[in-house]
Amino acid sequence: MSQKKAILVTGGAGYIGSHVVRQLGEAGETVVVLDNLSTGFEEAVLYGELIVGDTGDHELVSQILHEHDIGSVMHFAAHTIVPESVSNPLKYYGNNTCHSRSLLECCSAAGVEHFIFSSTAAVYGIPEVDAVTEDTPTAPINAYGGSKLMTEQMLKDLSIATDLRHVALRYFNVAGSDPEGRIGQSTREATLLIKVACEAALGKRDKICIFGTDYPTPDGTGIRDYIHVEDLASAHLAALDYLRQGGESTTLNCGYGHGYSVREVLDAVQRVHGAPLNIVEEPRRAGDPPQLIARVDKIHDTFDWDVKYDDLDFIVKTSLAWEEKLA
Repeated sequence: MSQKKAILVTGGAGYIGSHVVRQLGEAGETVVVLDNLSTGFEEAVLYGELIVGDTGDHELVSQILHEHDIGSVMHFAAHTIVPESVSNPLKYYGNNTCHSRSLLECCSAAGVEHFIFSSTAAVYGIPEVDAVTEDTPTAPINAYGGSKLMTEQMLKDLSIATDLRHVALRYFNVAGSDPEGRIGQSTREATLLIKVACEAALGKRDKICIFGTDYPTPDGTGIRDYIHVEDLASAHLAALDYLRQGGESTTLNCGYGHGYSVREVLDAVQRVHGAPLNIVEEPRRAGDPPQLIARVDKIHDTFDWDVKYDDLDFIVKTSLAWEEKLA
């Protein structure tokens, strides 16, 4: 069998990227990480070579692709804070869309064969169905979702025009940390519920807010599909195997296919932590759908992906353990 080509991971020092890099390294892959460390952490890169630089740096990216004989790219580098994308949309289109276009141009010129893209359930906006399939209409309501959807479209068009094949993974709510405690979610000023709740549990925040208690859901709070970062990371390795075996370009939801309400999540944090949280109820935030759950038939039909950590208490336990380590 011919030697597997190296993999470039953009944003590989960030939360999700670093877990993927670690799994790739453990699988014996040759990994090169490109990260500008604006939100990533050098110490989170446990395998491969870290190159500090920008995904939008055409010359640098071209040089990396050629010098390291890159056959596959996993693209995580992006701004991801939804409220910021509303207040500063051009920042998001600049980094998430324009830099992705530059990266794709370099990949096309270098003959990169496989591209795995970190997309998001935000492309669906506020769907009219409780559980979305990949065919549910896309209608992003913020620049974060819009900027990611534009990259999906560029990938589709490029895959038609060239030999590049891709998998776009639409993530639902990612949470948890490496069960062995080596890396985790260190994002500053995080907005993701489970991390924020764990910070509140440990006294890093004085309260945790529930935004909206009057949704048409069983307990009135929003319901989301939470997926452990380890399972999300393993989906990227499964996608890589799929493309290497000749799989066609595709777009796949990445979640567990069921959800938990905000109150259920906070109950789990209190249960695992063993102490009550200071919970404050606030009005709804603009643009929050009542419920967002993935239909995951397609990803399981497309490739072999074994989910290991579909357990809310375990997700919370690994999140709390990492917050304690950070403290």
